[in-house]
Amino acid sequence: MIATITRGSTQYQIDLANPIDISIPLVGGKDNVNAWYLEPPIIEPVKTEGFIGKVAEGGSVNFNMVHFNPHSHVTHTECSGHITREVHSVNRHLNNYFFWAKLVTVAPEKIGDDFAISAKQLEYVLDDKSTEALIIRTIPNVEAKRSKDYSNTNPAYLLEEAIHFLVDHDVKHLLVDLPSVDKERDGGQLASHKAFWNIGGEERSDATITELIYVPNTIEDGMYWLNLQVAPFENDAAPSRPVLFKILET
Repeated sequence: MIATITRGSTQYQIDLANPIDISIPLVGGKDNVNAWYLEPPIIEPVKTEGFIGKVAEGGSVNFNMVHFNPHSHVTHTECSGHITREVHSVNRHLNNYFFWAKLVTVAPEKIGDDFAISAKQLEYVLDDKSTEALIIRTIPNVEAKRSKDYSNTNPAYLLEEAIHFLVDHDVKHLLVDLPSVDKERDGGQLASHKAFWNIGGEERSDATITELIYVPNTIEDGMYWLNLQVAPFENDAAPSRPVLFKILET
């Protein structure tokens, strides 16, 4: 299935028949991705007197309870409510779900004891100033990202200057294969989060950050049509399923 999308005065064809899912699913247990010092998520059948929600154990239906944290256990999209005193819901602030997106691959730089992405690196890869969404794949890029426990590993992050660069280039939706755009232990500063949403200024309440994605190495860098599917949770963050579609040559 091919769709035609107009951008400015130019028409592009989008390949809807071959979606590229870059989310990490919730599977439960220790094989699930994890961060922020929490126990693994739990998916288990409901058990009450005279009832078990598992057909294999004699139940009439499979009826599971799911215990998880969206920030820790799954690809998720968050809004400014993640760090503001006033409660904001990503379900209310994200009202559009299709964006022009650029996928770039970046090797975080060694800075002291850390690895981080700088403004200079993004300046090198981001040459399209009209990109609505930016997807950052970090290297090394290994399949183990889908099940890694990031707690106490000091993962790579984005420098505040890199975030300012993105804001200056009107990037509204940032997607990363990291547990956070900020350093794991930063004393609660959250400088990159605050810069992205311009906390303290004219807040960018329609901007989002999506963390814990995974982009296979077989997917080439370049421009894509992004469908950012977000579960309708009234919360600062919700599980999400970003899906890419190739833009065909015309």
